[in-house]
Amino acid sequence: MSIPGMRRAAIGLTALAVTALGAVTTTPDQADAGPKPVAVKLLALNDFHGNLEPPSGSSGTIAGQPAGGAEYLATQLAELRKRAKKQNTITVAAGDLIGASPLLSAAFHDEPTIEALSLAGLDYASVGNHEFDEGADELLRIQNGGCHPVDGCADGTPYEGAGFQYLSANAFKTATGQPLLAPYAIHKVQGVKVGFIGMTLEGTPRIVSQQGVAGLTFADEAQTANRYARELRRQGVETIVVLLHEGGTQEATGGINDCKGISGPIVDIANRMDPSIDVVVSGHTHQAYNCDIAGKLVTSASSFGRLVTDIDLSIDRRTGDVISAKAENVVVTRDVTPDRAQTDLINRYKTVLGPVADREVGQTTTEIKKTQETLFGTTLGESPLGNLIADAQLAATDDEQGAVAAFMNPGGVRADLDAGPVTYEEAFTVQPFANNLVTLDLTGAQLYCLLEQQFVAGRTLYPSSTVRYVVDPAGTTGTAADACSGTRVVRGSLTLGGTAVTADATYRITVNNFLSGGGDGFTVLTGGTNAVTGMIDLDAFVAYLTAESPVSAPALDRIRTTTEVPTA
Repeated sequence: MSIPGMRRAAIGLTALAVTALGAVTTTPDQADAGPKPVAVKLLALNDFHGNLEPPSGSSGTIAGQPAGGAEYLATQLAELRKRAKKQNTITVAAGDLIGASPLLSAAFHDEPTIEALSLAGLDYASVGNHEFDEGADELLRIQNGGCHPVDGCADGTPYEGAGFQYLSANAFKTATGQPLLAPYAIHKVQGVKVGFIGMTLEGTPRIVSQQGVAGLTFADEAQTANRYARELRRQGVETIVVLLHEGGTQEATGGINDCKGISGPIVDIANRMDPSIDVVVSGHTHQAYNCDIAGKLVTSASSFGRLVTDIDLSIDRRTGDVISAKAENVVVTRDVTPDRAQTDLINRYKTVLGPVADREVGQTTTEIKKTQETLFGTTLGESPLGNLIADAQLAATDDEQGAVAAFMNPGGVRADLDAGPVTYEEAFTVQPFANNLVTLDLTGAQLYCLLEQQFVAGRTLYPSSTVRYVVDPAGTTGTAADACSGTRVVRGSLTLGGTAVTADATYRITVNNFLSGGGDGFTVLTGGTNAVTGMIDLDAFVAYLTAESPVSAPALDRIRTTTEVPTA
């Protein structure tokens, strides 16, 4: 626990007063004779998402440098450990190490990533929302080991489990009220205790499929952290670190070690955390920042293993309190010697994967980015790649299912497509979730409500080429309880295939099964009728790339504003 600034000031004034009264003062030699503080180094990462190989496109650079890749990450971690006593260094992570992963990891249920991070010396990690993509039982298998119940040990060798400990303080088994995994860990360094509390964002059920979180309840992050901080202090732990899979965003002009205008859930959570919590290693938003919030050091290392946060703690040997804490986000550059053990692991899995990864499935005329355009000052606009995927999903369901439109969620678009040949592995990296397409009936009124829910949820749905509508920046946003009351979407402007949508008519719409289950807050979709489950979204994407090759980036003209299209 850090000593509050006010208390430090009081201690200082008392010492001055005693000196002024002629009391015996402590000489520098006497001060030096006291026990020296313990130096502890934390090396932190978050949102690795199975990026064993260096990520491509814009996802593979940060701070103007090519970055990432397990071979280089392991080398950088080893170099940073050399700056401190090895036994005084603890390596931690703030969730989403697996899930939404490239094919090389995902094809083996992310076992390669767990093995790679274990080899790299990871000690503790919180559980992110993507750790629940395949459900609680699969997460426990990932932790404890054993072959996959359906696919077995796909690489032909036993899976031993994680060489690090996953921590999950606020994910509880609904039936028993017990934590799914250990809520915290205590790590001793030269006699002082450091406590680590693992935390998943409370909103996980809104952004993970219902099957993934079945039987689980997620509690408030700050309240849960405070509860376990009290428990740790009862065990004599005064240095407390929270590994939190939730985060924030700083202003666009902020660098990787800045904290300009930090906003988002992390601010409220940190402010509500007990002062006994010293450090919050955060994630989820894929941002980089280095902040002091409510007297706590709060950090995030972007995503995909492109940064490591190097945190130095000085801890009072007698009290166990943090005397000082500082951090630096360090770029995982690719100009270092690759770690041989990581190279061998990657090559082994690439051999098992075989030629399927390199199979060409299409061509692009130019790079097609996932980046969203800005719509009246927000990123609630379209995306070239998001639009392309929506077009692919419509093409897969317009004939047999009678779909007239498709909508894609931004969180399901994971990477850019480079110009030129597109391999199966590249297509998989864009759409790694293996969601099924679902085509269902919605009324015109429900469609308008669906579009209004975008502004409540803060997430745009990327529309297929058949969709056109107009947004009014001056319109009102509905509430979580009644999104349909919003007036952001100009009534009468929504057309499908050039025909105006009317409230009472019924339309066949295609989405993925995550959205059809109400994911990302699009609950109106759960009221759809006559639902038919179709092919896997990746298969639809690959088929479209093959049939339409070479493909180009679609125009961003499906959502317009009243400034572009004046209304009567």
